Amino acid sequence: MTISDDALRAAQAVNAERLWGRLMRMAEFGARPDGGVDRPCLSAEDQNARAELIGWAEARGYQVSVDRAANLFIRRAGRRDGPAILTGSHMDSQPKGGRFDGIGGVLGGLEALDAISEAGLETDRAIEVVAFTNEEGGRFSPGCTGSMSWSGARDPASFDDLEDENGARYADALNETLSKAPELATRPLGDAPAAYVELHIEQGPVLEEKALQIAAVTGIQGVRWYDVEITGDTAHAGTTPLALRRDAVQAMHRAIAALNALMADPDDVVRFTVGRIEVEPNSPNAVADKARFTIDFRHPDRAVLEQRGNAVEEAVRKAAEPCRAEVRPSLFSDPTHFPEPIVAIIEQAARDLDFSVMRLPSGAFHDALFASQICPTAMIFVPSRNGLSHHPDEYTAPEHMAAGTQVLAATLVDLANGNATV
Repeated sequence: MTISDDALRAAQAVNAERLWGRLMRMAEFGARPDGGVDRPCLSAEDQNARAELIGWAEARGYQVSVDRAANLFIRRAGRRDGPAILTGSHMDSQPKGGRFDGIGGVLGGLEALDAISEAGLETDRAIEVVAFTNEEGGRFSPGCTGSMSWSGARDPASFDDLEDENGARYADALNETLSKAPELATRPLGDAPAAYVELHIEQGPVLEEKALQIAAVTGIQGVRWYDVEITGDTAHAGTTPLALRRDAVQAMHRAIAALNALMADPDDVVRFTVGRIEVEPNSPNAVADKARFTIDFRHPDRAVLEQRGNAVEEAVRKAAEPCRAEVRPSLFSDPTHFPEPIVAIIEQAARDLDFSVMRLPSGAFHDALFASQICPTAMIFVPSRNGLSHHPDEYTAPEHMAAGTQVLAATLVDLANGNATV
C-alpha cells in the first residue's frame, strides 16, 4: 500500500511558512509575558481566536458552522454527499500553557485544506476541520465537554452549571460565545463523520529521544484515578513519643512507598503519579491527623490496568496502619485502541513522504478519545522539545509541524477518496 498521487500532491502543497505564521498569530490571543499562552475556553481570548480562524476559513470560501456545544466546523465540500472526513483538535489552553497544544491540530487541519485546494484537487467526501470546545478543562472542569457533547458521551445540559473560579457558569459563557458569531450556520450534535484524524504534539519525550519525526498513534492508554484520605490523630510534635503516634503524614509516606513498589515496571510503561497532597493541620510543630493525596495510574493494557488498579486500595490500607485510609475512585477509563487500518494509513503516508516514523500510544487524553466512540479514529504525533507540554516553554519546531501536516493532508485525501478504507 502506498499513498495516491493526489495525496502526494496535497502533501507537497503544504506551506510551512503560512502554517507557522498562523500558529504565531494564534499565540497572540492570550499571550503571556513568558512566551506561553493563557487562553481559557469560552473567554474573550478564545472568542477572538475563533473569530480569526473563521476569517481565515471564510476567505478561502470554506463553509463554517457551529453546534450548540460551540464546536466550530470548517468544511471543504466533496463531490458527493455523505459523512465527511474530520480532523481538528481544540483551541483552549492551560492557564500556563504553550503555543502548540491543541491549536496545532486545528491549524494543521486548516493548512491541509488549503494545501488540497492549492493542489487543485477534488475529493469524493467532504473534509472538515473541527475546533472542539473546552478540551483542557482549565476553566471549566471536566475537560472535553465539546467532544463529549458532540459524540453523545454526555448530555450537554449536564455541563450547564459548571462554574469557574470566579463563579461564572458554563452555560452563560457558552451562550456568550455563540452570540459572538450569530451569522454562522448551526448544525446538530451527533453528526458522525466517516473517520477522524487528529494531529497533535506528542507532549512527551519519546520522538525527540529517538530522533523521529512522526508517530502513528495506536490508541489512548487507560487511566485509574483515586482520591486517598488518611486519618490519624493530631498531637504535639515535641511531647508525643513516636511509638504512640498515629501520624497521617508518615502513614501517607508508607502508602506512597507501597504504591511505588506495586507500580514498579522495568519496561517503564506504567505511568504512576501522586500529583496533589494536602495535610491538616499543616503546622510545623503538630503531628498531622489528616493527609490527602491523589493517584493517577495509566497503562495501555487493560489487564495490567485492572490488576494493579484493583490492588491499590489494599496496598494503601495495609501500609497506612495504624491510621485509617479511605480510597475513593474518581475516574476510570479503559484503554482505547485505534483501528489498525487507519493507523497503518498514517504510518504508510509518513514512510512514503520519507519521514521517520514509529507507532506510539498516547499517554494523555484527547478529543480523539470521544471521537473513537462514534467513528474510526487515529492520531498523528510530532515531537515536543524536551517532552514539555502544558508549559510556557512548550515548543515544536516548524519543520516538525509541517511534516505532521503533510502526513495529515495525505491521509485525509486518501480517506476522502476511498483510496484507503477504514
